[in-house]
Amino acid sequence: MNRPLPVNVLVVAKAPVPGQAKTRLAAAVGNDLAADIAAAALQDTLDAVAAARVAARTVALTGDLNLARCGPAIGSQLTAFTVIAQRGMDFADRLANAHLDAGVAGYPVLQIGMDTPQVSAGLIEECAMTLLDAPAVLGPARDGGWWALGLHDPAAAACLRTVPMSRPDTGAVTLRALARTGLEVRLLATLSDVDHLADIDVVRRECPRDSRFGAVTATGGA
Repeated sequence: MNRPLPVNVLVVAKAPVPGQAKTRLAAAVGNDLAADIAAAALQDTLDAVAAARVAARTVALTGDLNLARCGPAIGSQLTAFTVIAQRGMDFADRLANAHLDAGVAGYPVLQIGMDTPQVSAGLIEECAMTLLDAPAVLGPARDGGWWALGLHDPAAAACLRTVPMSRPDTGAVTLRALARTGLEVRLLATLSDVDHLADIDVVRRECPRDSRFGAVTATGGA
């Protein structure tokens, strides 16, 4: 058996609670369906990370799973992960702190979100191998943001604290912020993430046929 890649894959996640999850998407499909879609995306992401050949897996979680869609099932999946609480005043702060907290495991940290359910174990392993060969990696998203960030030095994530999030230029600003730290940044594959109704069909086509995301968006009216 091949040895695990010495990388900690960090999933930054929000409990899919109706009214709190996928609020931009909820404006189009309603709070309940938006939370169902968020739950499916998170579960597919957790499955992919759990199947990846990596040394450590962490979830930085915010929100109450007891109020979430598929809360018990997600809780069961999380037994394969080290779970830490998100901390910070805003999303950029929470991302930077999550890198610091995950970095105590002693491995380079490859951070992804829960908005790219098409991610596979194979792709995660490819990204991890790229990170092992570079001080930093960034996975661009087609909407101008990013879906993955990998760092050997978790302290380097401090540059995220000044990056405006959820904007069309977030990816470009993040890349410049990383460059100012003196790091060489290797780019990963570009993926679509799910924020708006128009994103759903694109992402569904990239998901496996048996994915939870594909099932809930095909039958849920999205």
